[in-house]
Amino acid sequence: MASLSTTLKPLASFSPFVKQRNPNSNSNALFTYHTPNSTNYMLSKRGGSVAHKKLTFVAVHDAPDQVESFSRIPFSEVVVAREKKPFWKRSWKLGEVFKLSRYVVVHLLSLWAPFHFSWAAFRLFFWLVIIKGICITLSYHRNLSHRSFDLPKWLEYLFAYGGVLAFQGDPIEWVSNHRYHHKYCETQRDPHSPIQGFWYSHVTWIFDTGSILKKCGGYENVSDLLRQPFYRFLQRTFGLHQIAFGLLLYFCGGMPFLAWGLGVATVVRSHTTFLVNSVCHIWGTRAWNTPDFSKNNWWVAIITFGEGWHNNHHAFEFSARHGLEWWQLDVTWYLIRFLKAIGLATNVKLPTEAQKRMARN
Repeated sequence: MASLSTTLKPLASFSPFVKQRNPNSNSNALFTYHTPNSTNYMLSKRGGSVAHKKLTFVAVHDAPDQVESFSRIPFSEVVVAREKKPFWKRSWKLGEVFKLSRYVVVHLLSLWAPFHFSWAAFRLFFWLVIIKGICITLSYHRNLSHRSFDLPKWLEYLFAYGGVLAFQGDPIEWVSNHRYHHKYCETQRDPHSPIQGFWYSHVTWIFDTGSILKKCGGYENVSDLLRQPFYRFLQRTFGLHQIAFGLLLYFCGGMPFLAWGLGVATVVRSHTTFLVNSVCHIWGTRAWNTPDFSKNNWWVAIITFGEGWHNNHHAFEFSARHGLEWWQLDVTWYLIRFLKAIGLATNVKLPTEAQKRMARN
C-alpha cells in the first residue's frame, strides 16, 4: 500500500483515520495525525462541519516489538495498539496494591448497599455524589490542573479537600497525571489514552503508577502545588483521610451510611469521572481541530457537571468554561460564574473570539 522507513501495519478495514510519525516530536508517540487529501466530516457545534483527518494506516515507530496486535474500538476511529505487558503479568509497587485494594473495597461496599437501604442513606449518597463531583471538576481539574481561575486560599483548600474525599487520589498526583495527559495526549506517554485500550483509559491505568512515572517523569510538572505545605500534607496522609471519612460515616449512620456514602457514592462518582478519559476520547462529536481524539459528549457532560464537552476543553484547556455554547450544560461553569459574581473567583480565563476562529482552521 505504501512504504516508510519504519514498520507499517495496513488497517484500511479498521479506521477512517491515518496516523504518521511527526519527526519533530519528542513524545515517543505511537500515533500522531497525518492529513491526506481525502477528508471525513463531522457536524460542528454551529451546524457546519469540521474536517476530520482520514486514516488508512497505522505506523508503529521506535518499538515495533512492544506491540502485539491492533484492533478498532467499535463505532469509532480509535485504533488500539495492544502492548504485550498484560495487567497481571508485571511487577506491582506497594502503592499500586493499596490503590487496587481501596477500589476493591469501595466496590464491595456498593454491592452491600441494597441490603442496607434507608432513605437517609440514599439522600447522603445523592448529596455526596454532587459534592464530590463538583470538588473534582471545579478544584482538581479547572482550578488546580489548569489554573482557569483563582480562589482565596481558604476556599481553594476547602474544595481540594473535598476532592480528597472523592477517593481519586491526592491533588499532587491527580494534577500531575492530568497535565501529562494534555502534554502527551494520544501518545505512548499519555497516562490514559484509548490507544492502549478502552478499559486502560477508563480505570486500569490508575494502578500503573510506576509505568506512568517512568514514561512521563516525576512531579516536576506540579511544582506550584509542591511548594504549598497543605498539598504535601495531603499527599503524605491521603490514606488516613479515607479511613477517617469511612469511620465518620459509620459512627453517624452505621452500615447504611458506610455502604451508600462511601461505597455507592465513590463508585458512581469515580466511574462518571473516568468516562471523560475513556468515552470522551472515543465517541461523540468534534467542534474544533485538535490533534487528539477528544470528543464532545452531551450525556457525559450532564453527569459530570460539564466535563463532557471535552473537545472544547482540549481546544481551550485554559478555559474555565467548557460548555462554550449557550445550550451546552456546564454546571461547574455556572458555579464558577457565581463565585466570580460574589468576588471569590478572580482571573477567570475564557477563550477569545480570535482564539476560536484560529481553532476552527
